[in-house]
Amino acid sequence: MEENWLLSSFETLDIAKAYLFGDVKFLDLLVLLSVIDIISGVIKAWKDKRLRSRNAWFGYVRKMLSFFVVIISNVIDQILGLNGVLTFGTVLFYIANEGLSIAENLAQIGVKIPKAITDRLQVIEHQSEEKK
Repeated sequence: MEENWLLSSFETLDIAKAYLFGDVKFLDLLVLLSVIDIISGVIKAWKDKRLRSRNAWFGYVRKMLSFFVVIISNVIDQILGLNGVLTFGTVLFYIANEGLSIAENLAQIGVKIPKAITDRLQVIEHQSEEKK
């Protein structure tokens, strides 16, 4: 009896995922990268002795809101009949963003990162400083 309830729960979650996010590729990768980014960010903050629950909480909220953007792009995709193009592009944007964030966290922790990635991080950091 308990197995049926558990299976039913997973089926319900799968239906909700399909409804909210559509049949977008790489969503599982985005979830995985988000978790890795959170973990690497906590380790970096702990190493720098800047681990604050309030800052972490706002970081988690920003992550959650990025998934809301994916949901909204899926709804727009469905309304406009774009066959998932907008949602796929949105997910790819967030995958790139998470990847860069993970690389930045790891570099600040002391993990060696390939030069091509660190060069790109410096360009992005310089661009963001110019906008301030």
